[in-house]
Amino acid sequence: MDVPLWFAVLVVAVLGIQLARPPWWLVALLLLGGYLVANSFLAPTIATLLD
Repeated sequence: MDVPLWFAVLVVAVLGIQLARPPWWLVALLLLGGYLVANSFLAPTIATLLD
């Protein structure tokens, strides 16, 4: 069964939010921080670290 990556990430995110119940400001901060880092000059460096 092939599951799209966006769907798997969405399911994990929803389950994580329901089970861990982090504050919404922390969820928003992590999403915004991830977006900003992905579009910055640090993205290639982080990509090489994760490979």
